Amino acid sequence: MVSGQDGAARQVQYEERLVQALGADLVLVGDEVARYCRDWHGDVTTGAVAVLRPRSTEDVAAAVKACAALGLSVVPQGGNTGLVLGATPDDPARQVVISLERMARIRRIDADDFSAVVEAGCILSEFKDAVAREGMFFPLALGAQGSCRIGGNVSTNAGGINVLRYGMTRELVLGLEVVLPDGTIFDGLSTLRKDNRGIDLKQIFIGAEGTLGIVTAVSVKLTPEPDQVATALLGLNALDDAIALFRRARRDCCDLMSAFEFMPPLAFVLAHEAIPDLPMPISGDYPAYVLMEISGSGLVDINDLMERFLGAVMEEGLVADGVIASSKAQARNLWLFREGMNEGQAKRGPHLRTDISVPLSRLADFVRDAEAAVAAALPDCVNVSYGHVGDGNVHLNVLPPSDLAPEEIAARIYKAKSVINAVLDTYHGSISAEHGIGRLKRPDYDARLPEVRRKLLTALKTAIDPTLVMNPGCQLNFERNS
Repeated sequence: MVSGQDGAARQVQYEERLVQALGADLVLVGDEVARYCRDWHGDVTTGAVAVLRPRSTEDVAAAVKACAALGLSVVPQGGNTGLVLGATPDDPARQVVISLERMARIRRIDADDFSAVVEAGCILSEFKDAVAREGMFFPLALGAQGSCRIGGNVSTNAGGINVLRYGMTRELVLGLEVVLPDGTIFDGLSTLRKDNRGIDLKQIFIGAEGTLGIVTAVSVKLTPEPDQVATALLGLNALDDAIALFRRARRDCCDLMSAFEFMPPLAFVLAHEAIPDLPMPISGDYPAYVLMEISGSGLVDINDLMERFLGAVMEEGLVADGVIASSKAQARNLWLFREGMNEGQAKRGPHLRTDISVPLSRLADFVRDAEAAVAAALPDCVNVSYGHVGDGNVHLNVLPPSDLAPEEIAARIYKAKSVINAVLDTYHGSISAEHGIGRLKRPDYDARLPEVRRKLLTALKTAIDPTLVMNPGCQLNFERNS
């Protein structure tokens, strides 16, 4: 065991060696480290030897080499908006956070090529705004887009509200620049759409959560910016109707549908707890709601398409009531119910947040079964189920009574997770649809990992990172090669 005095001396030595190798400008120590060691929700606070803030890819390479030379591992961090502790250190005496926040340049926007090259530390909303000024559109859209950074989006293969039309982050990436665990720089920043020269190496880093290397820059696909958007909030008589409605919308609206979200009636209550003056556009008494958006450019009249579509499905009884936003402000208010629902849950205190996917055709059945199982096991808790109908992604959250003692709340959260995962296993679903694994979901992921997949992942990790420098403890625990 290392004594407190020995630990303090070692900390000072690490700090001095890092400053010597990288310069004082790149190294944060002491009290300045704290904000990088707290997760997004503030549920977990840890520590780190130091925080390194490189300004260039070469700085990142030097930082990785310096940490490896000292026997320290690194935890890459973008905007620190993740929800599964993937960028939160868990070994304060042996880990260094490498923050990409200073690497925020947009290297190139090429409207003729429908592509851009951007550094990993660029905030997503700032990149989207810069692209829009060139008349283009980057479709990745997240609730945290004012804080999250491109490198983190890539490393977690982020989803968001536009997955239905444009796919996950993986589908938007053309190339990557990555610093490998030995400090080597992998330059794969191609903007080619078609390149069939063997294995597509960029794919192993997308969604790896910094366990195989640090993404420092990304080349991405752009599309023309939609000049028409139609947003509608619809009241349904049953969640099953949302599945039928989605199937019909895919047929009638072709590939113009960019969002199709389902929400419970409780969404309006929660949203008003967070945003009290949010105007109520339709009755809040329907069993289920859908927030639908279609968008496009050019010759298609998007509003007319939405009106004709809703007229047809309301006549058939698939939709009981609905409203189409008549302005950008009203459309924003409709989306605020979706966003405010999350804020309202946070105001109620600690709760279980899930990120589940099931086959689309079984989404309504899963929600019914899982909610019933939670209600039977934890009758004093509240279920809040919502998500992305088009890709089978359900966020089934469970809110314990806020007046319970912290240990009782923790016990209910643990029980709810176990109950939901047991139901999920019968549906052959995934415990992570878009948030990743991180450290939070590692035990559940590890327990469900088929042996062949485990062997492949272990072979990949130990081949690229044999000394386990990169984000150890994230996704899986590996043993160091001898």
